Amino acid sequence: MKETQVELAVKGMITPQMKQLALVEEVPEELVQKRIAEGQIVLPLNHNRKSALVGIGKGLATKVNASIGTSTDIADIDAEVHKALAAEKAGADILMELSVGGDLDRVRREVLSAVSLPVGNVPLYQAFFSAAAKYGDPNRLDEEMLFDLIERQCEDGISFMAIHCGINLYTIERLEKQGYRYGGLVSKGGASLVAWMKTNGKENPLYEKFDRAVGILKKYDVVLSLGNGLRAGAIADSFDRAMIQELLINCELAEEGRKMGCQMMVEGPGHVPMDQIEANIILQKQMSNQAPYYMLGPLPTDVGAAYDHVVAAIGAAQSARYGADLICYITPAEHLALPNEQDVIEGVKVARVAAHIGDLSKYPEKTMPRDLAMSKARRDLDWEGQFKHALFGDDARRIREDRSPSTDSHVCTMCGEYCANRASSAIFEETLACSSKA
Repeated sequence: MKETQVELAVKGMITPQMKQLALVEEVPEELVQKRIAEGQIVLPLNHNRKSALVGIGKGLATKVNASIGTSTDIADIDAEVHKALAAEKAGADILMELSVGGDLDRVRREVLSAVSLPVGNVPLYQAFFSAAAKYGDPNRLDEEMLFDLIERQCEDGISFMAIHCGINLYTIERLEKQGYRYGGLVSKGGASLVAWMKTNGKENPLYEKFDRAVGILKKYDVVLSLGNGLRAGAIADSFDRAMIQELLINCELAEEGRKMGCQMMVEGPGHVPMDQIEANIILQKQMSNQAPYYMLGPLPTDVGAAYDHVVAAIGAAQSARYGADLICYITPAEHLALPNEQDVIEGVKVARVAAHIGDLSKYPEKTMPRDLAMSKARRDLDWEGQFKHALFGDDARRIREDRSPSTDSHVCTMCGEYCANRASSAIFEETLACSSKA
């Protein structure tokens, strides 16, 4: 069996993937190797599929995930492929294929064929879907079917899997003893798994046989993303005992899985008030030896329906600032409907802005030069420079050209002849000339 990036890094080897990542991220190769060995950086890969190289973890730029997938109401495979391509074009770093309707094997394989991004999924979705189709009851899911499915999805080329290992009977007991929740259970995989455990009176096989799940993913060098099945779906539920218990277990398992030679990542909430985001990240980082943290949002308010992509961007910028390594985009359709292609594009772009804002605080030496260049281009009314340095220059150009000035092409139609920069640049022309010479 081929060795994983973790196993090679522990031996002190710097692989071609590590070298390439160091070059892209402008960090020393030895640092990449050391942090992969310690479980602080992961590379979503798969021996069966060549994909774009993406590094997630400590010292690297904050990455953005886009999620797509069919539902039981809308199972249009072509539409999902178009969404996947749109997410890639808009700038997503990785993609999650989360279908729960239609021919799930076909959807996954067509998405994998269409994009170059690393693609992840949640195997519990297809597992419960298949059990319902076969037995008429998802709670009759057989654990052999589940592990066989994980293997099949890895064989297809999935690069990372959100696997709900941190839910166990003790975790559910915490949920019951606290009197349930304001927001209920909002994870499809988590809710289905809790129902299965309660119906069958059994322990979670993904927790009980964690080493088996690790062994399958390790075989393909796939990242095991420890799923957040009991994440808070309301800000009032943030930091409740059930959420913290699952986080504690996931952080512990991240360490155990890395020791077994598997790349590990931890998933986070959910809905979190603004003043709790930093504490959440500190807790995860301390308990997991700085394992990569994949934040789902978070959303710092519950009332932003139709604008939850903006709500999530506010939370994501704070998350990136305090140390989150990967953020999951949210679209305008969140909580309302299956996202369409435009929702996906909007979600990716807003999340990318949030990641950049966070990285300005986290890694100013890498990110600030772009903002400084943009500032100077605005000061100098250099429109081509502004389009070059903007995160989404084509969008900026389109807006300007749609409402271009009729007389003076140097200004915009917001201020026109009263352009503050044009007036002040004339006043400080001599100062600007001296500073440019210096």
